[in-house]
Amino acid sequence: MSDTKRSRLEMIVAVCAVVTSVIALFVAWDQGRVMRAQQHGAVYPVLQVDGFVSTTMDHRQLGIQFTNSGVGPALIESVEAVRNGEPIASLNDHYARMPAGNELSWTSMVGRAVAPGDNIGALVISWPMESISHAALLDASQQWSDVQLNICYCSVFGRCWTTVGLGKARTEPVKKCTRSDGDIFEELSSAAPLTEQEIIEVE
Repeated sequence: MSDTKRSRLEMIVAVCAVVTSVIALFVAWDQGRVMRAQQHGAVYPVLQVDGFVSTTMDHRQLGIQFTNSGVGPALIESVEAVRNGEPIASLNDHYARMPAGNELSWTSMVGRAVAPGDNIGALVISWPMESISHAALLDASQQWSDVQLNICYCSVFGRCWTTVGLGKARTEPVKKCTRSDGDIFEELSSAAPLTEQEIIEVE
């Protein structure tokens, strides 16, 4: 075999080796991408935030609940209340307009992990059945109609989303969430009426 043919053969072998390496690298990258997508899909949270009005045998209630209908935990980083497009620092004014005789309960949401299938009452205002009519309950719920909630939450792999409003609000992906300094629901504690036990302790 002449030197020229040998050089050409070596060139062809070298090119084939490079092409094979490139193909192998692409296959490995594609498999990694698919595996990462599968991992993210296996822990994909879908956070829904809804207002509710309910009537039981003994009580009438209204409030706000967080539900994770996805397949992975939703790590809540911030909850912001907005009215007429402007952030508001407190829900106390809205709560002050509620009919008297209610009981207020809340759950801190910032920093909480909402597991798949969990339903958490972030805010529940309850009245004894005999103290408020259904029509008055509906009127009370309308007092919250101008409030929107902006929630930013992430998956365990650091993918993050925001959801705005209540009910059928769509989520939008974001690069990251910034943790809130406070919690809009926990801050309602300053507006909550004292319980009978707390009144006794104060006296």
